[in-house]
Amino acid sequence: MKQPQKVHPYIPNMVPEVRQAMMEAIGITNIEELYSEIPNHLRFKGDMNLPDPLPSEYLLRRHVEGILAKNETTKDNLSFLGAGCWPHHVPSVVDEIVNRAEFLTAYCGDTYSDLGKYQARFEFYSLMAELLNMDVVSEPIYDWGAAAGLSLRMAARITGRNEVLIPRMICPERLGVMKNLCQPDEMKTAIHIRTYEYDPVTGLADLKDLESKLSDKVAAVYIETPNYAGVMETQGDEIAALAGKHGAIAVAGVDPISLGVMTSPADDGFKILCGDLQPLGVHMLCGGGQSGFIAFQDEEDYVAECPLAMYTILETQKEGEFAYAEVLAERTSYGTRDKGKDWVGTASGLWTIAAAVYLSLMGPQGMAEIGETILQNAAYARKQLETIQGVKTLFGPSFKEFLVNLDGTGKTVAQVNAALKEKNIFGGKDLSSEYPELGQCALFCVTETHLREDIDELINALKEVVV
Repeated sequence: MKQPQKVHPYIPNMVPEVRQAMMEAIGITNIEELYSEIPNHLRFKGDMNLPDPLPSEYLLRRHVEGILAKNETTKDNLSFLGAGCWPHHVPSVVDEIVNRAEFLTAYCGDTYSDLGKYQARFEFYSLMAELLNMDVVSEPIYDWGAAAGLSLRMAARITGRNEVLIPRMICPERLGVMKNLCQPDEMKTAIHIRTYEYDPVTGLADLKDLESKLSDKVAAVYIETPNYAGVMETQGDEIAALAGKHGAIAVAGVDPISLGVMTSPADDGFKILCGDLQPLGVHMLCGGGQSGFIAFQDEEDYVAECPLAMYTILETQKEGEFAYAEVLAERTSYGTRDKGKDWVGTASGLWTIAAAVYLSLMGPQGMAEIGETILQNAAYARKQLETIQGVKTLFGPSFKEFLVNLDGTGKTVAQVNAALKEKNIFGGKDLSSEYPELGQCALFCVTETHLREDIDELINALKEVVV
C-alpha cells in the first residue's frame, strides 16, 4: 500500500494538487525535470530525514523555542568574548526604526518595492564615508571576511597581479572566507595568499618580513587595525608606503567603532578599507548580525572594479528636484549575471539602516565618547588582570580586545574558562591551538557594555580559579 505523502505546511508547493498544477503550467510531467541541470554527483540520493510536519503554528513555535532554550546567552552570563562579534550597546531607537515595515519588508529598494530605501542607503553611505574618510562606500556583503576577500580581488583586477600579502595574526575563520574567495581551484583568476609575520613583542606587523616578501607580483598588502590580537597598527603609514613603492594597493580592515578615537587608515594612504558593521547598532545574533562593508577612493578604476551595488543622488530633468539611483549597475552580477566582476547577493542590506540610525544618533562627539569609554574600560581590565599572580597581558597598544597569557598559573585556558563558566562568566576565546607560540593565551573583549563591577567580578573570579 502506497504511503500518503507528507505535506509540510511551511514548504511551498507541497500539496499534490498544487504541485501538479504548477507542473502543468510550466509544461513538465515529472518534478525531477526541474533539477535536471544539477550534475548527478551533486544530487542528494534517497529521502531526507525530515521530521513529521507540525500541524499548527503554535506547536511549531513551541518546538523551536524549546530548541533555542538550550542556548546559553550573553544575557544570562557575563561575557568577555569577542573575536569578530562583539558586545556593544544598541539604542532602542535603532531597533524601532529597523523594524518598521517599510524597511524590514522592502526587499531591496528597487522598482518592485519601497524606493525610500534608496535614500536611506545613500544616507548610510554618506555617514560611513565621513567616518572612514573615504569617498565611496558600497552596499554591504555577508561579513568582514567576505568584504576583505572581495577587496583583495578588486586590487588584483586593478593591478593585474595575482598575489596578496596578509598578516599571519588574523582570525582563522576570516582567513578561511578570504581563501575561499581568492583561490578556489576552479577559479582561473586565482589569487595566491601569502602571509607576513607579526612582531613577537609588540604584536605589530613585522616590517622587515613584509618588505622581504614584496615584489612586482603583489597586488595588495592587507592589514587589520585593530588586529586579531586587539593591537592597533601604528605603522600604517610605513606599510602603505612600502606597498606603494612596489605598485601594490594598500588595503586595511578596520573596526568602525574605533574611528571616533583612532585615525582612519585612509589618512595613512590606504586605498581600500573594509570591515564589519556589527559594532554600529547591530545585535549579536546566532548566525547573523554581520555585515561587511567596502570603501575606497572616488577613482574610475576602483568604482569600476567594485562588485557590490552602490547608490547615489543626482539631479532630475526638473530643476531643483533630485533622485536616488544605482551607480553602474552593469558592474554587478545582477546587471550582467555570470559576466559580473564577482558574484554577490543581497545578504545584509537591512543593517545599513541600523548603522545609519546609530551613526546619526551618536554623531562625531558620541563616537569619540564611546571610543574613549572602550579604551578606558579595556585599560582598567588589563591593569587589574596584571595584579593576578601568574597572569599577564601581551602586546599593545590595544583597543577593546587584548591577549591574556595564563602560563604562569599552571592551568590551561580551557580549564580556566570551564571554571569561569561555573560562575556564569564567559572567558576569553582560547587561542592556544591557533597560535601555540603564544602559550596558553585567551583573547578577552571589553567594551562600553562592561561596567567596572563587571570587570571586578571577572578579576575576583579569576583569582579564585587560578589559585
